[in-house]
Amino acid sequence: MTIENKVPVLVTGGAGYIGSHAVLALRDAGWPVAVIDNLSTGFAFAVPDDVPLYEGDIVDAVLLEQIFLEQGTKAIMHFAGSVVVPESVEDPLKYYDNNTVKSRALMEAAVRGGIEHFIFSSTAATYGTPEVSPVTEDSPKQPINPYGWSKLMTEQMLADASVAHGFNYCALRYFNVAGADPQARTGQSTAGATHLIKVACEAATGKRDSVAVFGTDFDTQDGTGVRDYIHVSDLAAAHVLALEALIARPDQSMTMNCGYGRGFSVLEVLDAVDRVTNAKIVRHMEPRRAGDPGELVSDPSRIRATLPWEPKHADLDEIIGHAVQWERKLAEMRTDG
Repeated sequence: MTIENKVPVLVTGGAGYIGSHAVLALRDAGWPVAVIDNLSTGFAFAVPDDVPLYEGDIVDAVLLEQIFLEQGTKAIMHFAGSVVVPESVEDPLKYYDNNTVKSRALMEAAVRGGIEHFIFSSTAATYGTPEVSPVTEDSPKQPINPYGWSKLMTEQMLADASVAHGFNYCALRYFNVAGADPQARTGQSTAGATHLIKVACEAATGKRDSVAVFGTDFDTQDGTGVRDYIHVSDLAAAHVLALEALIARPDQSMTMNCGYGRGFSVLEVLDAVDRVTNAKIVRHMEPRRAGDPGELVSDPSRIRATLPWEPKHADLDEIIGHAVQWERKLAEMRTDG
């Protein structure tokens, strides 16, 4: 895409895990980019020094108006939100507020600010426990936890608002995001994270004593949950390509799965971490967590047909290697700090 077509982009939650990788992908490709993040779970160090960082909340209409004017914003990539499935079961109102109500406020500000393109960080949790795997975008949307519902409601708001107000959007339904920037510029930094590869890499680098395996009686090859793991940098690249597609086709909106189309069980992932780190993680078998489906694997046919997306980091050992590299850097940063 030519420089003239690279419109200024505001990344919400751009100091968080996936958002910070999207910021790097945009910046590396020459897009003008700014970040809004309330830093409740994000980290200012994850935002490059030459990217404007506005500390605040996406419900702050005055701040958003200021950002749009100062940056000339024409597109939004929306990552801000809460993402822990078991927590959503325990505290559903937090998720409906943080993910749904605040997204509505952001959309309202975007409409007032003349934002033309909107990319939304959605989730495979919108499918619930699918009857058929792999899952296509047309599979029934039957979330089994408030996290999935909070995201599906936002998708519906986007669909309705885009028709009424003339912007286009892309909802990207992530499967299990893992790994870290290959250059170790950013990664998953949140303390107490629940993502399996993050937790396993913490155990492999001495930050945890063991890893809990939640559920050993699923209808899968080894009884543990099966997930489609996608490298965060490949996911970030998909966002940039989706933005290019929205600009090129302003009368079209899109919803697409983001995954590789193959699944690994929890035990397979832990075996891979052992292999990559040449260590042995202690495993504790625990009961299933509320809201966890047994298998969730994508059919990525639509995104592969719609975008010129060629994943570069689809090897599980490479995903784990980058995650381990980040864990070690994070430990050094915290020691130095």
